[in-house]
Amino acid sequence: MDENERNIFEEKNYDGNEDRVNEYSSGGYNDVNFVIPSIEEPKKKKKSRKKAFFGYVAVALVAAMIGGISGGYIVASKFRVPSGNSSTSLTAQDVNINLTDNVYFAVAVAAKSQKTVVGITTDVVKKVDTFFGPQTQRGQSMGSGFIVDSNGYIVTNAHVIGDGQYENIKVSLIDGSTEIGEVLWYDTTLDLAVVKINRTGLPTVELGNSDELKVGEPAVAIGNPMTLDLERTVTQGIISGLNRTVAFENGTVIEPLIQTDASINSGNSGGPLFNAEGHVVGINTAKMSTAEGLGFAIPINMAKPIIEQIIRDGKLSTLYVGITGVDVETYQNALGVKVTAEYGVVVIEVLDNTPAAEAGLKPVDVITAIDGTKIESMPELKRKLYQYKENDKAEFTIIRNGQEQKISITLKAKPENLQ
Repeated sequence: MDENERNIFEEKNYDGNEDRVNEYSSGGYNDVNFVIPSIEEPKKKKKSRKKAFFGYVAVALVAAMIGGISGGYIVASKFRVPSGNSSTSLTAQDVNINLTDNVYFAVAVAAKSQKTVVGITTDVVKKVDTFFGPQTQRGQSMGSGFIVDSNGYIVTNAHVIGDGQYENIKVSLIDGSTEIGEVLWYDTTLDLAVVKINRTGLPTVELGNSDELKVGEPAVAIGNPMTLDLERTVTQGIISGLNRTVAFENGTVIEPLIQTDASINSGNSGGPLFNAEGHVVGINTAKMSTAEGLGFAIPINMAKPIIEQIIRDGKLSTLYVGITGVDVETYQNALGVKVTAEYGVVVIEVLDNTPAAEAGLKPVDVITAIDGTKIESMPELKRKLYQYKENDKAEFTIIRNGQEQKISITLKAKPENLQ
């Protein structure tokens, strides 16, 4: 995170345990109801009620057996391995999912996408302040990820790689092999990271459109809950909420998030959340430890422009404004002053020779919106910048001396010497 643009009043502590109020990373399968077809007997002689009863039971048993056999056939016919290819070399595009039988969609999603999910084990090294002075904490983090490019590009959560404080990263693939991972990019405000391994020809996921999600539609999560011994566990549920905001114990606030009741546990972090067609619509990031069936995922559309630029350029050019700032509530509480704006980011400092300085932004200005999108905090402002490219112009709505104004700012790539 840009040190010059972070919340100057924020203190972020690490206690080595992510299983607290909200832990970084339930649903169940639908009951199968077989429909017994009606069978009309030819009119012959009248049977006794007792014999007729046993006859109906026999018909029901036979119909159920037929239903079970045909159900297995439907599953087998839903996805097909193209001739000449082994199952391990399939990409997600090779398997088409038929949604005419929703009972079995999770089976097809698993067959389509399990091979694209990886396990990530990280040796984490954290610097913490203790009673005896600064100390080094060592530990291990385990999570999930998914392959977005056949040349070894993998998406996961920032907290899975220790929020950038790591020594070694190992990536476990479906063929049983492990590779050393290299972190190309991460951002703790988004809880996203991109890791690269030295492999080619890998199976890849298909990315969906999280903007089209509807509450109540099916969802499938795949990951490694608790341990790699349970690798690529498949859980099924629904999309139970959209545009959620979750505040973690360490002070990080992430939004907007997808809520799902597909079971997510520690170790599922960084794994994919699929829709019924097997397209990734989210990145699993957290569960509520005090409740069941409350899991959260980052919308895939938030990560798409980041993924595309890193695969294309090998790195991400981070845009910046050139300010330090803090949200209105924190500013008022810390300084005991009243701000005319009800919400927004209070500008504390404008750095020289930056987009903000060139546009005329001033200290004590309150940024309330960017191109019409409401802005309430520095993390929100930073997340909004990921939607732009270098030299794009953005309209900032500000409150200055109690009056609303609009300022056009040309966004630039952050200089490498600016931390």
